[in-house]
Amino acid sequence: MFTAEEISELVREIRHENGFPDSPFRIDEARYDEGEDKLFIIAHDRTDKSVVIGNSFVIGKLRERLGVKQVTVYSNLDLEIKRRKLEEAEKLVAGTELEFILPLIEAEKKFPPRKWPDVKGDVKTLIFLSFNAKALLGFAEMLSLPYEAIGIRYAFPKLKYEPVEAEPREIFFPDGEKLTRLAKERGARLVLTDFPFGLKFRNGVALLNPFRLLHIGFFELKYLFGFEKPVVYDKKALVDFVVSLTYEGLMESTDGANLIWRMWRK
Repeated sequence: MFTAEEISELVREIRHENGFPDSPFRIDEARYDEGEDKLFIIAHDRTDKSVVIGNSFVIGKLRERLGVKQVTVYSNLDLEIKRRKLEEAEKLVAGTELEFILPLIEAEKKFPPRKWPDVKGDVKTLIFLSFNAKALLGFAEMLSLPYEAIGIRYAFPKLKYEPVEAEPREIFFPDGEKLTRLAKERGARLVLTDFPFGLKFRNGVALLNPFRLLHIGFFELKYLFGFEKPVVYDKKALVDFVVSLTYEGLMESTDGANLIWRMWRK
């Protein structure tokens, strides 16, 4: 439906009309998911990607011009890094009771677009509601995992969970040792939360951040599952967390700066 040439011409027009510099860029491919009404633009490298995004303004105008629900830009490097991360994820999951995740890993290798198969898990799970609380719950429900949800009291007033004692910093940097202990006490063999890694095993408990394991960024998660900002959190930890996501390629720097600004205003 859309070609790389057509989109390139539109991006040039939008940049020219709105006073952006006439920076050269290259779009290698455009993939349109008709069922989801989503357009995925594959830029040649990260510099080209930045020009197409144009501080989010250009990409916003492009979405309006094309009349599609969502436009996302990736670079070839972004997708290559994702593929390598997924190959590592396969090795971590293979031969464990989390092998039910393997079909999701295979599907992610073909991203974009995202076409997940119907996958079910049967591992008792403890979810600690951290930054991506809504996505963690959505992921567990999608996989039909039997779970209990716990979290910091008052941090997510719109979500249902059992309050537990924890520091506000743990919204962004969960305590793996404490969560392993709680999981053992409750007979859970899997913990889902925003760990700073994809998957580790500790004392017979799998500690999983599914979004790092599958290398899915904040922007994508927001559209997949929605997002609920925590109302109890540590401001310095928020900055450290956003920096870590940006460094890992899981959040655009502009999105991170906007998120910090919006949360600090409250």
